[in-house]
Amino acid sequence: MDIEVHQLNTWEGFVDWRNRPALKGHHGGMTAASFVLAVEILENLAFLANASNLVLYLSRFMHFSPSSAATMVTNFMGTAFLLALLGGFLADAFFTTYSIYLISAGIEFLGLLILTIQAQIPSLKPSPCVSVKSFFSPCQEVDGWEKVMLFAGLYLVALGVGGIKGSLPPHGAQQFDENTPQGRKQRSEFFNYYVFCLSCGALIAVTWVVWIEDNKGWQWGFGTATATILVSIPLFLLGSPFYRTKVPTGSPITTMLKVLVAAICNSFKPRNSNNAIMSMNTTETSEGKESTTNKNISIQIQTESLKFLNRALKHNPAHSNLQCTIKQVEDVKIVIKILPIFMSTIMLNCCLAQLSTFSVQQAATMNTKLGSLKIPPASLPVFPVLFIMVLAPVYNHVVTPYFRKLTKSEMGITHLQRIGTGLILSILAMAVAALVEIKRKNVATQTGLVDSIHKPLPITFLWVALQYLFLGSADLFTLAGMMEFFFTEAPSGMRSLATALSWASLAMGYYLSSVLVSVVNGVTSTYRHGSPWLSGANLNHYHLERFYWFLCILSALNFLHYLFWASRYKYRSTSSHT
Repeated sequence: MDIEVHQLNTWEGFVDWRNRPALKGHHGGMTAASFVLAVEILENLAFLANASNLVLYLSRFMHFSPSSAATMVTNFMGTAFLLALLGGFLADAFFTTYSIYLISAGIEFLGLLILTIQAQIPSLKPSPCVSVKSFFSPCQEVDGWEKVMLFAGLYLVALGVGGIKGSLPPHGAQQFDENTPQGRKQRSEFFNYYVFCLSCGALIAVTWVVWIEDNKGWQWGFGTATATILVSIPLFLLGSPFYRTKVPTGSPITTMLKVLVAAICNSFKPRNSNNAIMSMNTTETSEGKESTTNKNISIQIQTESLKFLNRALKHNPAHSNLQCTIKQVEDVKIVIKILPIFMSTIMLNCCLAQLSTFSVQQAATMNTKLGSLKIPPASLPVFPVLFIMVLAPVYNHVVTPYFRKLTKSEMGITHLQRIGTGLILSILAMAVAALVEIKRKNVATQTGLVDSIHKPLPITFLWVALQYLFLGSADLFTLAGMMEFFFTEAPSGMRSLATALSWASLAMGYYLSSVLVSVVNGVTSTYRHGSPWLSGANLNHYHLERFYWFLCILSALNFLHYLFWASRYKYRSTSSHT
């Protein structure tokens, strides 16, 4: 009797920070998730404080060429986000989200400390460029051990950031009981506020810390980021008594490979009564667990979708180690079904990548004054950040309740509807960007400033802010929708890895943007021996509006691709969309 009472009062499959069974009413809930949200503000501040302005540090102080510095920053950002997959995998398979965060924060701290020391000590940097009789001596690019130190610091930061991005969101999301409507609603609110906290950290990073770097020195900028990530560790530990942590269940990739190999190998075996496909009765159950079978019945029934994988369920497989259960096969089917949704989000993130490149260059040619205040073009990301900070609470407390009443459903707006809304907004953003660029070039032509590089055009930079607002809204809808969709739909043993797909999509969007620019320039330079659309020192000679229309068309085609898969997707559980 005491054992049954104990089981009723504990969270099955969860432990506390001391590896003891997590207790209902004591562990988990919004209190525990609040610590995660506070930590995310500090973590994103530490990351973006340097990433947003890193290209200037590499070009001005490490003496890399502008193109090399830009490529290095793109590679650094892309690597950091891709490494979220590694963090998510380790959290699911061998460690816990709690442990991975602490390890990753320590690694990021070490990387930032190395960068701070290098920025502080002149002997660890290349010699400054000196002027003799109005001529600059050739700048010496960083090399040797100083270059090793720079890259060691940068990629330790990337490794730490990847681990944090892959572990912190699922750690917060797993604090809620998904078997109750209240728990699912709170989890949805958590993902919205997670994006809100991302924006809070970004706002401080691109304003206060960037100002410190530009006016007080990079050692103070790196030092601020180092102190911030250090403070985040004890803040995270303060929530330890409240956290419930999912117990690792082994490598999900091993299970996926096992099912795929079993299905392929069993395809070559002749059919007979001894190797017939398993029935539902072969699902592993044990006495005492019968009462919980109905709760998980949706993942234990053999489905007819992706029938090829059902071949992994033969009684006598090609090898004894390839024996699979129905649950394993159905879990692999779920993963395969969410991959097209993941692929459909990459184009959106490609559009978002334009905000840190061409959009900033557009604004730099325009009038950036607001009254007597002159706004640096690099501070334009403040607009989408502020918009997200306003929209996230409005979405939680106004939009979602309204649609819950309208649709009489638990979620109001489903995960896939949220992602789709973001994709539509990205199409509109690229169309607006193209129209704004046409207007900007018309002003340049009418005022005779087409060949002028340094004189600002008589048109306010707030026109460019329109595309920032559209893409900021798209980011809120899609990022929060993606993270919740992947976490909710993925099998319980690989939710951290699945949530990390959101960051992988962001990384691939950055890489795709670079590829598209190179391809467009390559094609347009050979067509009728013309000049490339996106090349040269004068933005007024670019055909940027054509490139934006190109992205708009690609985004529209991508949306049709998304609709094809989203309309056919069946949620793993009715709680996701009812």
